[in-house]
Amino acid sequence: MKRKKHTSGDDDAAVDMTPMLDIVFIMLIFFIVTTTFSSEKGLSPTRPPKSDTPNPPSKSLSIRIDASGQILMAGRIVDIRRVVANAQTYLANNDTDSAAIQADEDTEHGVVVSVMDQVKLAGISKISVLVKED
Repeated sequence: MKRKKHTSGDDDAAVDMTPMLDIVFIMLIFFIVTTTFSSEKGLSPTRPPKSDTPNPPSKSLSIRIDASGQILMAGRIVDIRRVVANAQTYLANNDTDSAAIQADEDTEHGVVVSVMDQVKLAGISKISVLVKED
């Protein structure tokens, strides 16, 4: 009987990497094809172009909203449900169709949108939100 000679370490076992690379590329193609890309939708503000000459001051309804969400109209604190009535009273005394809302940067957006809705219900068509330039 012949005995097998032990082979030396020169005969390393080689692993064929081709099937593994094929699977990786197939998975890559699968994930690229099945991925859906969605674009975020939102409001894009349109700001008027900057001009060197200031516009003449016009009489518009001024509303301020502080950081805690309190609404100030003509220096008085007003409840959100009374914005329509106060805006209509202002319209009866002044000839204007515009309102300016100045909100603190820490004010919740929902409060600002609610005030904008109330002002529109009062009959004011032009509403501007004032922002602080850096």
